[in-house]
Amino acid sequence: MAEPVFVLGGAQTDFKRNWAREGLEIFDMFRDTLEQGLAETKLDAEDIETAHVGNFTAELFCNQGHLGGFFAAANPKLAGIPAGRHEGACASGSLAMLSAASEIEAGRYGLAAVLGIEIMRNVPGDQAASNIGPAAMWAGHECQDVKYPWPYIFACVGDEYDKRYGIKREHLAGIAQINFANAKRNPNAQTRAWTLDALNFAADDEANPVIEGRIRKHDCGQVTDGAAVVFLAGKERASAYAATRGLTLDDLPRIEGWGHRTNTIAYQPKVDASQGQTYMFPHVRGTIEDAFRRAGIGGVDDLDAIETHDCFTTTEYMAIDHFGITPPGESWRAVEDGTIAFDGKLPVNPSGGLIGLGHPVGATGVRMVLDAAKQVTGKAGGYQVEGAKRVATLNIGGSATTTISFVVGRN
Repeated sequence: MAEPVFVLGGAQTDFKRNWAREGLEIFDMFRDTLEQGLAETKLDAEDIETAHVGNFTAELFCNQGHLGGFFAAANPKLAGIPAGRHEGACASGSLAMLSAASEIEAGRYGLAAVLGIEIMRNVPGDQAASNIGPAAMWAGHECQDVKYPWPYIFACVGDEYDKRYGIKREHLAGIAQINFANAKRNPNAQTRAWTLDALNFAADDEANPVIEGRIRKHDCGQVTDGAAVVFLAGKERASAYAATRGLTLDDLPRIEGWGHRTNTIAYQPKVDASQGQTYMFPHVRGTIEDAFRRAGIGGVDDLDAIETHDCFTTTEYMAIDHFGITPPGESWRAVEDGTIAFDGKLPVNPSGGLIGLGHPVGATGVRMVLDAAKQVTGKAGGYQVEGAKRVATLNIGGSATTTISFVVGRN
């Protein structure tokens, strides 16, 4: 029987910070996040037996690879432990989470550190778009003459929804408005101090300019510097951790289920293959169903909140029906009736998501699990969903090429 995986806690950086402007490097962010996480959980570095880091493009933005070596550089007590770096575009952090969880499940190690990290604001916007564009898609085969590849791809997702079911601008705008509103509740959100009005979500070329196709400025996730760390433990280590803090195992969140599927790297073949099928991305639906099945739950009605990938509003639009909140093609219903709003039946991205909170690519999957753990233990502060006991995540890399979902719950 697999060892259960408990989430002891962790920490994230303030996603509003621009580290390069502060004269700081990716290592400074790495070290500070690790130290903050250890302080928040009252763990000692000597407690950590294995470590994983999720990162997408440190080589391109920071001329730095081999990030597993940062653990020992950040704290000499970590010298000699196994550590490694994982890459899967925007799902890099979730890949690191999966690898650490699998080591716990297998009984190889009792306590793991998982740190996701990305610095992206140290270069001009056009260069940032170039760094994260071809590297996550089929370079030389897709979007070769497109200035902003990812807004273009996810505009195509909206176009495909429009072709199959119809889609309205106001529903995408509604998703953006919810995420920006949620971000105001989150003290770590990149956009928490932004002032936006209705015009910023309208088809107004000055207040909300077109980036690519149907994607406008406020449909986009943020280019963000940031990191998050989470500590995972097996039953023995988690029991000891709980006992020294006057807790029981039932007080600790755990990873109840997970799903992970990978499809071809290019966008168009995936959409072509799903013609005539129930879902636009059947493998995304399958990933979510795998997580539900492993968690032993019947479906989305057993969730209290969702942290989902919303690199663009069309991405979240896709996630809504793929989670089963609405029938396929009817995601608009959950926007119109308030289901996904903060005070709705099933809040989506109470943190603010990638649009409101920010999207440091390699950190996002780790941050989602950290926020899920906060929610189910009542520690999410101003963005706490009342009574939350089970939260799911969905993290995708590329054009839904790498897809990972977790279910985090507490008894």
